[in-house]
Amino acid sequence: MAGDAGGDGASVRFPVSVKGVILRGGQVLLVSNPRREWELPGGKLERGEKPEACVVREIAEELGLTASVGPLLDAWVYPIDADVEVLVVTYGCTVASWPATVVSPEGKRVGFFAPDALGGIPLPRGYQTAIRRWAAQHPV
Repeated sequence: MAGDAGGDGASVRFPVSVKGVILRGGQVLLVSNPRREWELPGGKLERGEKPEACVVREIAEELGLTASVGPLLDAWVYPIDADVEVLVVTYGCTVASWPATVVSPEGKRVGFFAPDALGGIPLPRGYQTAIRRWAAQHPV
């Protein structure tokens, strides 16, 4: 079939980004991105990698934290710009041992935000569903 490089007809292909919702003291941990937004820590799923392994690896790379993966919270398509959409998959995560200060070895800004204050920061709206779900399961 013309234009069907994948051989399965009508499939749409998206990069997949796996993110973790991490709470500490009732606040969600967010990192900055090059688009001047805040986002959940995580990153691109690699070929052959399980999503849960991806989020653990990405949190370790981005923040130097060892995370445990909990339930799948949400999945949604994020239009980054007119030509790029990303499938974002979010998991609830926990960190058992926190350093005195959380810093990003990758040089990203790191912040902790109250879930009810997220409307006042540049944060893609789709992340808020996952954050609310995880916060509801972990009240302070």
